Amino acid sequence: MTSTIALRIPLLVAWAVLAAPVAHADVITEWDKIACDAVAGAKISTPIGVRAVAVAQTATYEAVNEITGRYAAPGRAKTSNASVDAAVAAANRAVLTLLLPAQRDFIEAAYKKAVGGIQDGDAKTAGLAVGERAAADVLARSRGDGYDSQESYRPAAKPGVYLPTTIPVVPQWPQRKPWLLASASQFRPAPPPALDSALWARDLNESKSLGAKTGSTRTAGQTEVARFWEATLPSIYHGLVRSVAEQPGREVTRNARLLAAVAQGMDDALIAVFDAKYHYGFWRPITAIRNADTDGNDATERDPSWTPFIDTPMHPEYPCAHCILAATVGTILEAEAHGETLPELATTSYTLEGVTRRWKSVDEFAQEVASARIYDGVHFRNSTEVGTAMGRQVGGVIAKAFFASSD
Repeated sequence: MTSTIALRIPLLVAWAVLAAPVAHADVITEWDKIACDAVAGAKISTPIGVRAVAVAQTATYEAVNEITGRYAAPGRAKTSNASVDAAVAAANRAVLTLLLPAQRDFIEAAYKKAVGGIQDGDAKTAGLAVGERAAADVLARSRGDGYDSQESYRPAAKPGVYLPTTIPVVPQWPQRKPWLLASASQFRPAPPPALDSALWARDLNESKSLGAKTGSTRTAGQTEVARFWEATLPSIYHGLVRSVAEQPGREVTRNARLLAAVAQGMDDALIAVFDAKYHYGFWRPITAIRNADTDGNDATERDPSWTPFIDTPMHPEYPCAHCILAATVGTILEAEAHGETLPELATTSYTLEGVTRRWKSVDEFAQEVASARIYDGVHFRNSTEVGTAMGRQVGGVIAKAFFASSD
């Protein structure tokens, strides 16, 4: 699940100066956009980018909540005379410059623009201190999560026989400490289907037909969906979340909490899915289809030159990582709404510029993501279903931790 793209830095919106502790809720989504742009510009793998945004959003939420006290634990002191806008800027700057050093200049420019629009005084000074303190605390807690453990992936090779030499993405992720899951393997699913099963034949033949680069049975609409969801970096999901967070009347702490929940959920979802991926080590369509004469299934047939519509991600197939992310995010959005109808969900993709896709429901959105990975030629149907189910489980854990009681 890797992606490398050119950084597209949007014009930062000029932010109004508001008296502390009042702040415009958009300060949360504005800095979320900045964080996602910084991840894109850093040209890092998706899992590493997801983790960086999770740390930043957690620090942001804890800083804002310290000031407003909206979701504070009983007996916890508030810093109510501090500027929320200053705290958000300081927290993001501290986290992002440390975790994304290649984007230091971009982050510094955004920070200076933000704090330059805040009136000097005690509230600004206090807000900066709150943000820096929250960032230091969250960074200290996340430092031992195992993300920088030495990877020790061992290719399954026969002595002397050539194998492709690229090391898969983040094989150390199953050893990481999750934010809220009990362990990386908490929701590890049952094995993928047996190769002599009807289910396996169904899945291989579907991906072979719909996911081929040339000669596929995809419609034009399915090809657009495939290209749209070729994107994997945090921006495509955070754009969806902002379509909820930017609705009129939402309060700043509520948005900070939502973005923190989503960011932690996405990070935990990837820890869980990479645990399963590296546990089972299941082959991708390009491998399976080119070797279908070896699977022992009379209902499958080898295509020696088959290639997928997009480049295959460098990690095992089962389960689908995009699917677990979509279901995790969707489950969190539904829980945060507390039974209220969600607005129309929407986001854009850096792999299909100029297109905004919209969904009436979380299920519609999650199903599109699942189908897209088959149209892309990089996943099998059962894997998307299992990934979606895992995402619902992960999202449920996150939702219980963040939204146990209604606002």
